[in-house]
Amino acid sequence: MIDIHNHILPGIDDGPKTEQDSIAMAKYAVDQGIHTVVATPHHKNGRFNNKKEEILKYVSVLNELFKSKNIPLTVLVGQEVRIYGDILEDIDKNEILTVNHSKYLLIELPFDEVPYYTEKLLYDIQLAGYIPVIVHPERNAELRRDYRKMYDLVLKGSLTQLTAGSILGHFGKEIEQFSHNLIQANLTHLIASDAHDVISRPFELQEAYALVKQQYGLDTYYMFLENSNLLIDNMNLNRYEPMPIRKKRKWLFGRS
Repeated sequence: MIDIHNHILPGIDDGPKTEQDSIAMAKYAVDQGIHTVVATPHHKNGRFNNKKEEILKYVSVLNELFKSKNIPLTVLVGQEVRIYGDILEDIDKNEILTVNHSKYLLIELPFDEVPYYTEKLLYDIQLAGYIPVIVHPERNAELRRDYRKMYDLVLKGSLTQLTAGSILGHFGKEIEQFSHNLIQANLTHLIASDAHDVISRPFELQEAYALVKQQYGLDTYYMFLENSNLLIDNMNLNRYEPMPIRKKRKWLFGRS
């Protein structure tokens, strides 16, 4: 398996503090059946700034460390960028890092709102030749309240990535339910761990994929698996026609 979003680099954000912590995470990932991870440290989230050239250096060091410890895990470069108005300017300054140098850029929204400029900026990112991947949209309170915003963002070209722990219910029932709504409405395209450690925020891809296979069948299961491969290979992802979400007594799906 491939994990396209996690915080395995030591000492640079709220992930592992030491190289030993990163080694523990790597061994945990391998036990999950993961052979490749994309290291995606936070950038511009109000607490951490990790620019492109620094991440490249840290990933190289970590790969050498894992090789020396005979840990069969490959680390690719990436960055989890909190949305902000000057993203395109900073891409031009060579400060922003896409997933494995591809056209795919991981974008994080604030947890309580969708900034007013989001739709326009995500469109401009696409005009510049990149594809925004909105990470853990299920954990954004405004998207959960306003289902149409989620639908519109996907309809206009953005991809989305669910957190494995959200699918499994580890962030609460509301987030769990919304995650499954997004799967059923074809409004999400990738699953990743967003792992930070081996205790409170571990890699849980194996469990999440098993649940997806059980509840949604092999087609959906393989779609998510293949999309992670396609992403790091800079190829077009599998997408199904998105369906708007509506609320009528219980969560329902269908076209407006």
